[in-house]
Order: sequence, then structure tokens, then C-alpha cells
Amino acid sequence: MSEENRTKEITFNIYRFDPCRNLKPRTVEYTVPVHEGAMVLDVLKAVRDKIDPTLSIRYCCSAGQCGSCAVRINGRPGLACMTEAVSGMTIEPLDLPVIKDLVVDLTTFLREMPGLVPSECTVLPSRGDVDKIRELRDCIECLCCVSVCPAMDVAEFDGPLTMRQEMRLALDPRNADDRLKVCVEEEGLFKCTSCQACADVCPKKISIPGKAIEKLRELAAHEGLYLKRHREVAELVETTGRSVERSGDTFMEQVPEIIEPYGEVKAEIGFFVGCMYNMRVVQTALDTIEVLKRNGIRVIIPKKQVCCGSPLIRTGNTKIVPELMKKNIECFRERGIKTVMTMCAGCGSTLKNDYMDKPFEVLDINEVLLKYGIEEPEKLDLKVTYHDPCHLIRGQGISEEPRKLISLFASEFIEMPNKCCGSGGGVRAGYPEEAASLGRERHNEIVKTGCDVVVTSCPFCEYHIQSCTDRPVRNINSLILEGYRKKDQKKKGK
Repeated sequence: MSEENRTKEITFNIYRFDPCRNLKPRTVEYTVPVHEGAMVLDVLKAVRDKIDPTLSIRYCCSAGQCGSCAVRINGRPGLACMTEAVSGMTIEPLDLPVIKDLVVDLTTFLREMPGLVPSECTVLPSRGDVDKIRELRDCIECLCCVSVCPAMDVAEFDGPLTMRQEMRLALDPRNADDRLKVCVEEEGLFKCTSCQACADVCPKKISIPGKAIEKLRELAAHEGLYLKRHREVAELVETTGRSVERSGDTFMEQVPEIIEPYGEVKAEIGFFVGCMYNMRVVQTALDTIEVLKRNGIRVIIPKKQVCCGSPLIRTGNTKIVPELMKKNIECFRERGIKTVMTMCAGCGSTLKNDYMDKPFEVLDINEVLLKYGIEEPEKLDLKVTYHDPCHLIRGQGISEEPRKLISLFASEFIEMPNKCCGSGGGVRAGYPEEAASLGRERHNEIVKTGCDVVVTSCPFCEYHIQSCTDRPVRNINSLILEGYRKKDQKKKGK
């Protein structure tokens, strides 16, 4: 095959910025011939070598091992050398201080990275600790994680890269430096919202929240280095089985253990209610039951269920978590329930990812409704935007399902950028100012959409965003029910 047949033209939109020449940031379109199967880095090098030698890029190994070539590709951080080039891509620098074009400042973040302080101890890491260290040491310091961390935008938090390194050192008995107090008091260990954005963009798939931050918090709590408010929540769970206090009649006090549908039974599910829907956002849970009844789903609600343990896992107060898990698994097992439904994004993520050896499948409410199919509601005259709960979109990989349901009742849908609202990871309880700052950022994006209603699918997001915006915040199921009621009213009027 000739050289001409083995090449293709690629058009890229590339961010350009040269502060030394006082040029404003801009995006420039370039078209270059490259070989079939070319990576983004190949295209960038071709642009620099064949069209514009002033283009500044950073790269080294070209094999995904050094992290030098990290950029934003169509808005998402990734390695240029490991991402196949597709014509029309927009290439921008990471969301970090820009030196020139696609080159960002890495030294500010890397120079303060803690290192191992050798001790005189001759003890080597155990086999288990070596395995845990291995999960963390693959980091290539590309700073993709730092570039997407919402907490670093609003709080004094050293970020996921530093937390990963701190946990790697904490696992090594050869390190003489006990840094837990530094992590808590100086580096902001408890200011992470557990949004998992860092894990989502990590080229090496390192789960920094679960493998590093939550484990560091657990070590800190064991040493008494916990936040007072987090300990109060843990004590509430220990004494009541719930992470929030009641504000009136609970959901489970208002419903029977078995709820039959209005018509033929299409499916049977167990309902893991969660603390917020049971104690605080009760009406939303009642609305959801009406939607399920209308669509032929029998609901079983074991009354022995307790907190899933998520607030304790996220904040490091894990002492009674195994007991909570055992109680919850057993109350569904003894009823022979094969499918457990959650409405709370945090509960769902915890049951799916933290509960081991469970004898049932866990599905989010959005998955349940689409799996079994629902009657279409009447369209509501509403312009709607949607907030993706972190523990739903990243914790469970659920994004399209809520949007499909929204399309059934919303007359107009406007997307807004996905970002943490600030309510997770114990931050709302421990650092309310940080949570409020992230909530205000959500409000600003909400206003830009011009929406009538903000829709979400998580009680913590619903509760927190409503405290930060003047737009009504509603759950998907409440609006589906509203569409059903409008449909029924139209039938009566005929």
C-alpha cells in the first residue's frame, strides 16, 4: 500500500496562549496529514513540526508512563499519547495555571509532595500492605486528578495527588514520618467531597477516594483525629441506626411492609430506603411508591433495615460498619428478595461497591423504572435542567437513565456542566462553608440554563442545592407523578 493511502487528514482545534507576547487565549484550527491510528500526540507533533513551530506541547515517553502529555481532549483530561485522534477534537491544557499553549505549571503541585523518610526499622511491608501500595504506586503524576478536583477550587485542600502519596507512605513501615496530623490539620484530609472525579479521569484507574482518602480518614479517626461533627453522626448511627434525626413521622412508619401495585404485578423489588428518604425527604419517597404502584411493581420494605454505613465509611468512623452491613443484608435475605432498589445515590453506590457477598442484585430507581418500563406521563410545561449526583454518575455509572426519564415529562431540557454540589464526603457537616461555596457554583450554572426546575436523583443533592438556589429542586419521581396526575385530570375533563 502506498504512503498516500496509509495517511489521513485530521483537523484539530487547539488552544493557544502566549503570555510573553501578551496574546489572549484563543482556539486555532489546524489540519494535518497523519498515519491511520494516530494518537492525539502524533497530531500535535505534526502541527508543531509541519505548520507552526511555536506550538508548545509537553511529552516524553509517548507510552503512557510519564504523564507529561496530559491535556484536555474535548473537555476531558487524558493522555495525548494514549488517546486515538479523531477529526474535530478540541485540545486544551489541563485546568491548571498555563505557562504557554498546552503546557501547564506542574512544579507548584509536585515540589511539595511528601517523600519517604527512612527509619531504622528493619520491618518490611506485609504482603497485604504491598498489595495495597501497588494499587497506589502506579501514579504517573500527570495531575489530571488535581485539574478536576472541586474541593481545591474553594478550600485549602492539597488535593488527591498528595492524599494518594500520603496513603502510600502510611502503608510503608520503613517510613519514619507519622503524617496523619499534618494530613488533617494542614493538608485538608476531610475537605474531599468524595465526588470521585479524580478517579474518573485517572489514566491509571487509581481509586484515590476509596483506596487513599477514606483509608487515611480511617487511620486518623482511629488516632482520635476526627472532626467533631463526624463523630456526632457516628454516635447517632450507633444509638439509633440512622445518620439523621427524625423531623416527623418517618417514611417507614407511614407505609406497610408490602405494597401491592394497582394492577398486574410485573416485578417485585425490595426497597432500601436510606436515612434521608426515611427521615427528612419523606414526601419524595411516598411519591416514588405511587409511581411504582402505577407501573406494576410490588415493593417490599423490610422494617429492620438501618443506615447503609456510607456516612461512616466516607468519614473514617468505620467501627460499626460491618454490623450495619450484616443487619441490612440479613433483613433482605430473610425475605428472599433478589432485587434491592435504592433511591439515594450514596446508598446505592455503597450497596453496590462496598457490600461484599450480598445475595441480591442492587438497582437504582432509574434503572428499575427503565428495566420494567413505565406508563408515559403527560408532558409538564417546564424547562428543566439536571444535576448529576456524584455517587450516581461516577459511583454507579448512571447518566443516561435519568435523562431518558426526564424526556418523558419535561417540555424542554437544558444540560449544565457536571460538577459536585458540595454535599458529599461529610463536607456539608464538617466544613459547611466549603459546601456552601460549591453550592453557589451550582446555583450560578443553574441560572445560566434559565430553567424553571432543577431535577436530581439524590436526597443529599436535593436538600443541599435547594439551600443554595432560588429555583425549585425536585426529584425525578415526583415530577413523573405530577405528569400522571395531569394525565388523569385531562381524562376526567373529557
